[in-house]
Amino acid sequence: MLFALFCVPDSRGRVQRYHRQYQASAWFVNSQISGKIEISFSASRTALVSPNQILQSLIAEQLVSDPNSARGRLLNEAARLFRDKGYERTTVRDLAAAVGIQSGSLFHHFRTKEEILKAVMVETIRLNTALMQAAADRAGSPRDKLRALIRTELESINGQTGEAMAVLVYEWRSLSESSRAEVLKLRDVYEGLWLSVLEELSGKGQLKADPFIVRRMLTGALSWTVTWYKPERGGLTPDGLTDQVMAMMGL
Repeated sequence: MLFALFCVPDSRGRVQRYHRQYQASAWFVNSQISGKIEISFSASRTALVSPNQILQSLIAEQLVSDPNSARGRLLNEAARLFRDKGYERTTVRDLAAAVGIQSGSLFHHFRTKEEILKAVMVETIRLNTALMQAAADRAGSPRDKLRALIRTELESINGQTGEAMAVLVYEWRSLSESSRAEVLKLRDVYEGLWLSVLEELSGKGQLKADPFIVRRMLTGALSWTVTWYKPERGGLTPDGLTDQVMAMMGL
């Protein structure tokens, strides 16, 4: 589900061709967007040790909205409504009522309802990419980096950004072509983090399967946890679940 915005080819030859095409584009980034993220992190990488510090850094760079601001509250409520009702069935009036303002006041922040949808997706990818990059940077070996990526993605799917992540998956086709292209550029950066670590593991002989296929399998498995994993009920912790995923991969 997560970022499954394309179809996996059905034959080995076609997978190889698609894989090469994907790798060629995976690090193509919008300099205005992802360049800011990289500069923000490279300048104070060791200082940003908590998710809140990372969030505040992105807010300061105006890459994501402050969740306590009017815009941030609107995006949070929009994510919830788009997930629960669907984008098409959610009206501007619904969005305004959810944050306690008049319908016309929404357009102080966004020109159209689609701009709200795109902002939900873009800001979610930016935040989770930054969280994953920081987690991987703090890890040592390629194995530890993979564990950090798995743990962080599980948190993004089942934690605070879960609603927005669901919107990213299910409302993808509600975006216009130009908006979709912008989100794809950010998606490629996100997926590039995974592929670089998986390919490093493969190069060391620690991963036997094709890194591209492994990532697709992890995508489905991790995102599906939202349907059955309930850590608030006790039992398996997020760290414990991460350990199980690593064990399943023989790592």
